[in-house]
Amino acid sequence: MFKAIRILILLGILVTAAGTTLIGRWQAQSWKRPQVVTLYPINAAGDAATEAYLQRLDESDFARLEPYFQDQARRHGVALSQPIRIVLGRRVSALPPAPPRDRGVLAAISWSLRMRWWAWRETPPSSPVPDVKLFLMYHPPDFSGALPHSIGLEKGRLGLAHLFAARAQQGANEVVIAHETLHTFSATDKYDPATLMPLPPDGYAEPDREPLLPQARAELMAGRIPLRNGEARIPDGLAQTVIGPATAREIGWVK
Repeated sequence: MFKAIRILILLGILVTAAGTTLIGRWQAQSWKRPQVVTLYPINAAGDAATEAYLQRLDESDFARLEPYFQDQARRHGVALSQPIRIVLGRRVSALPPAPPRDRGVLAAISWSLRMRWWAWRETPPSSPVPDVKLFLMYHPPDFSGALPHSIGLEKGRLGLAHLFAARAQQGANEVVIAHETLHTFSATDKYDPATLMPLPPDGYAEPDREPLLPQARAELMAGRIPLRNGEARIPDGLAQTVIGPATAREIGWVK
């Protein structure tokens, strides 16, 4: 009897969570009001250089994000004048659970649940109430090698963005933030995960360009500007990216 009650309770929790996710997705993609994306900086390594950078961080460091989303939404005929509002939240000291090395489905589900629990427990209160929580993992400016993979989750409406604590990388950081933000609105990656090369046509900013290569800009969810076969570069900032029609459909800007 007790086991049956436990199962019913768990089923109730799962149904409630699924219903909440569906309602949240519908509200997000209806674009009836600005969606609040709150950014929570984290010193990923706890080093002094990153700490000094974070001490100087303020709203002006993210000032190009809102106009970018406004311009891109207008291109796709969105009536809402401010689709996304960016808010700088308080810093978070606790580190999130590390993503699994195992790429299996069960490991991914387990990490997603632990990440959502961590976010619920560690997120400081903020106003306005966020629709999306994005945790900014800042790494030292002399970090060697590739940064860990950034992740945006539609379920839970949260993400991890791995960034450099350097003014020179601010433009590239904003591209990562915008990319992971759109993942929380159902946008999918538009690059080959094995090579990181943009996939035409949806991963190209100008898929009808003649000649096709080199491209002048990157599609935001592809993340790189294709230059020639097998070669692409990371954009320097948001001005070198666009949100393409396929991504606009995924996030509800185009029906």
